[in-house]
Amino acid sequence: MGEFVRLEVEAGVGTIRLERPPVNALNNQVQAELAEAARQATDRDDVRSVILYGGEKTFAGGADIKEMAAKSYVEMSKFGAALSGSLTALAEIPKPTVAAITGYALGGGLELALTADRRVAGDNVKVGQPEIQLGIIPGAGGTQRLARLIGPSKAKDLVYTGRFVKAEEALALGLVDQVVAPDDVYATAHAWAAQFAEGPAVALKAAKAAIDGGLDLDLRNGLKLETNLFVSLWATEDQSTGMQSFIENGPGKATFEGK
Repeated sequence: MGEFVRLEVEAGVGTIRLERPPVNALNNQVQAELAEAARQATDRDDVRSVILYGGEKTFAGGADIKEMAAKSYVEMSKFGAALSGSLTALAEIPKPTVAAITGYALGGGLELALTADRRVAGDNVKVGQPEIQLGIIPGAGGTQRLARLIGPSKAKDLVYTGRFVKAEEALALGLVDQVVAPDDVYATAHAWAAQFAEGPAVALKAAKAAIDGGLDLDLRNGLKLETNLFVSLWATEDQSTGMQSFIENGPGKATFEGK
């Protein structure tokens, strides 16, 4: 358990919780602890889905600007690679993930939210990539995951202007998937994550690998990836259980072991 980031697990749902007041700024220590939390969430069999959460007030206000401003080019080369690597580790957790966004998700904070499969936001949130206002660009996925999520034209508008986006527009852009009352953000995210706590874990892993991996391939090779992952599931107990349950009891009644 880190000083600023910890993984809490209950009934199959893991919550990666940031606690670095006042705004959960992503400094050297936080990015290292995020990477470790991602590793634990990946490796632990009792974690079947994951919530990224910054607390009731703020998801994450961005990178630690004071820390970055004092770094040399050589130091930033190491820091940038480490920050990008830690967020990639979160994106590659082979389980369903959801970001529960409260308050602000700006700069590195939005990049953190972009690593999740789904984003739930409070109706009072503000999100954005304001790095251009500092004379720099997003460096931990903001030009890449954002463009893949909402398209290059919309991503360029947000990155070029650095403007803050409120919840309603974020939903319309596809930047977030659901907007709820601020007090309901975590509970809503948890309800989504909890539905996978007793699901077919290997099949869910395969589904995520097929979708995410296919985005980097042309259609022909993406279909090959899908076929290989599809066929591989015949080596699992859950496939046998699920199909036998369907034959005997109809759909949606299987009890999976995640094997």
